[in-house]
Amino acid sequence: MQLYSSSSVASSSVVQSLYCSAELTRFPRTELVPAYVRLLRDNEAEVRIAAAGKVTKFSRILSPELAIQHILPCVKELSTDSSQHVRSALASVIMGMAPVLGKDATIEQLLPIFLSLLKDEFPDVKLNIISKLDQVNQVIGIDLLSQSLLPAIVELAEDRQWRVRLAIIKYIPLLASQLGVGFFDDKLGALCMQWLKDKVYSIRDAAANNVKRLAEEFGPEWAMQHIIPQGSNLDINWYLNEVMTRVYKSEFKLWFSYKCCRY
Repeated sequence: MQLYSSSSVASSSVVQSLYCSAELTRFPRTELVPAYVRLLRDNEAEVRIAAAGKVTKFSRILSPELAIQHILPCVKELSTDSSQHVRSALASVIMGMAPVLGKDATIEQLLPIFLSLLKDEFPDVKLNIISKLDQVNQVIGIDLLSQSLLPAIVELAEDRQWRVRLAIIKYIPLLASQLGVGFFDDKLGALCMQWLKDKVYSIRDAAANNVKRLAEEFGPEWAMQHIIPQGSNLDINWYLNEVMTRVYKSEFKLWFSYKCCRY
């Protein structure tokens, strides 16, 4: 089997062939691991991109012990690869390794890699990590999430790249349901309202939808306490049209309408 090629098409084909061989157990999987490791450490970026995109799938067909011993060291190297496209390919799949490796290995070895990729200078790397954060939540638990990932999430909420801010906004409702209303208000509530004043319309629009989803998650009393008073700090016409209308259309609209009239 030819393992090296500068062609991205050929590289993908080689990696896919190796994965299929391991998956179909045509060869002992332990014998294929060294070949895959060589691909992950290949001199050609195209080969590393193709190989990085398969780290989770390859780990799934190995035992956790083999993945931790042989694949994780390569993953750590790839997380600081000189090619942003290699890092992006890795970021798009690495979160899926958490359920494969288990809680201890995820906390001790994988989590530091997640955090480093969340601080990558290339926006697509951060976006790929953010889009799969829920896979890690299920493994490490909300307590550890709040201690480790939450500070990074708060930092990304003010990222200079609007696409990164948008990705964080879309992740917030899921995070809110796991954190609970008290912890959410303390750590993330102000950020959600801050996005309503963002200079980018797409962010404000997503933030308005976000507020509606949060109101549905936390209930009408929370909405009354946190949403209505914001009108005094924003353009009132935009706020009424874009935010309040969406909240009004939520599942408790009759109750909310009654309260708004009284307010």
